[in-house]
Amino acid sequence: MVKSMGASLYVPANHKHLMAVANGERMGHVRSLIFCTEDAVADADLSWALFNLSVVLANMRSEGTAERFVRVRNPEVMARVLAMPGADKLAGFVIPKATRTNFDAYFKQIRHTDHMLMPTLETAEVFNDWEMRQFRKMLEAPGVRHRILALRIGGNDLLALLGLRRPRSMTLYRTPLGPVIARLVTIFRPYGFVLTAPVFEHLDLPELLDQEVAEDLAHGMVGKTAIHPSQIAPIEQHYRVKPNDLAAARAILDVDAPAVFKMHNSMCEVATHRAWAERTIEQSKVFGAHHDHPPMSPAVPREH
Repeated sequence: MVKSMGASLYVPANHKHLMAVANGERMGHVRSLIFCTEDAVADADLSWALFNLSVVLANMRSEGTAERFVRVRNPEVMARVLAMPGADKLAGFVIPKATRTNFDAYFKQIRHTDHMLMPTLETAEVFNDWEMRQFRKMLEAPGVRHRILALRIGGNDLLALLGLRRPRSMTLYRTPLGPVIARLVTIFRPYGFVLTAPVFEHLDLPELLDQEVAEDLAHGMVGKTAIHPSQIAPIEQHYRVKPNDLAAARAILDVDAPAVFKMHNSMCEVATHRAWAERTIEQSKVFGAHHDHPPMSPAVPREH
């Protein structure tokens, strides 16, 4: 079972405090860090960014407070990063603009390592359901499937392909990307792949961010990319489990639970709600629950 990832913070690989961030001395509350060598780094700064990254990988602690990934720029940059001393300390790589035509150029480089991959869906192929199903079949191949940690949705790149920019008055789900994200969920999630939600680029609209993260969760997203440390807590508060949900999940997983029962004025059906219940329990272990007292008794109500 893939656990919820919560907020993943992008940090440019040429950041002057990259070492302190990598070691958890700065922003130590972050669960996952993505050192970016792609869009967050200008072409003229790439050489310095890779040098900075090489120094950090060589000297950062093997065990950090967060899982650490590198968002590579292309297969050539991945090869350079893998050759750096300390690359084995990384949990894996984020693949930009991943398609079925370029995926193997990345995958073959990590085939004999322990690194995980997070391909990013952010090209015109995303708008073609047939292409996405073909890509899914490639990711399902033996030896590949267990190396895919999650699929990331690149919202800004997808909007750019449409000549659009995220508005300041509505969530991403009220733009043309709403139906696209819904289709990606139905194409990938039934086959065991999880997805993370796009960035929210406006730093002064906390209420809209709250609304969007709630919609992310309604679409089954297991995480959201953060572009600033101030977004981490607002994102992850939504991953804390509500007391009623936690109680219902425990009731559904109770060995003595009836097949169907009512709880909190909702129907609970063990056969169909078990996967949700298991995810909810795991999520509560990682992010906690919205209560300041012991959770409700897991005893199963017998009311039908």
